[in-house]
Amino acid sequence: MIPCFQWQHFHSKINTTFALMNTVLQTSYPLFEPQLAEAIETTGEHKIIPAHEVLMRKGQYIRSTMLVVSGLIKVFREDEEGNEFLMYYLKPGEACALSMVCAAKHEASPISAVTVTETEIIQIPIETMSEWMGKYKSWYQFVIETYRSRFDELLLTLDNVAFRSMDERLEFYLKRAQEATASHTIEVSHQQIADELNSSREVISRLLKKMEQRGKVRLHRNAIEITAAPSAPKGRTA
Repeated sequence: MIPCFQWQHFHSKINTTFALMNTVLQTSYPLFEPQLAEAIETTGEHKIIPAHEVLMRKGQYIRSTMLVVSGLIKVFREDEEGNEFLMYYLKPGEACALSMVCAAKHEASPISAVTVTETEIIQIPIETMSEWMGKYKSWYQFVIETYRSRFDELLLTLDNVAFRSMDERLEFYLKRAQEATASHTIEVSHQQIADELNSSREVISRLLKKMEQRGKVRLHRNAIEITAAPSAPKGRTA
């Protein structure tokens, strides 16, 4: 039996002072009403987590959700053999919609999440989340917008898997990574890309080499520098 979800133990800096929390909320969540910000200061737990730490594993039960203050989190699906499929990134000012749903329904998580960079979060207990839905208009609107934006992003990901060739999917992958990290240089290996696109390293390396020859990227050891904007996904054809 899988134990009830607990956040992984981190040797991380924790600061729960109200002054710092209030500054954090105003910066990353400016639309939260003052009363909600005060409630988050009272009940939320502020953490700074190192890069590459697991936040959530498939099959674990979730008792809280997280608001991302800074950094970057990768959310992905994993099959029985450990192969990964990237679903979306969580950036500052966002929250994980799937963790909200699973926590509210007391269901095991179908996803995993890991920090890409050092990441600052505020944890919100599930009991508090439910209470706030009817108490604070800005929280209700935030949760609905979180569901909507994640649904739209998942549809875009599905379109790229179902209707695009591998070279188009690779360009879409690089575009998302560039936008998520706000950097032209993406620290990732060819094998990692292959795992997340459910392909082989040889295929990804060949396509990246073609992109380099066309002047779109420069390849480095475990890093890809984007030198031209990746092509936008083409529309569907009838």
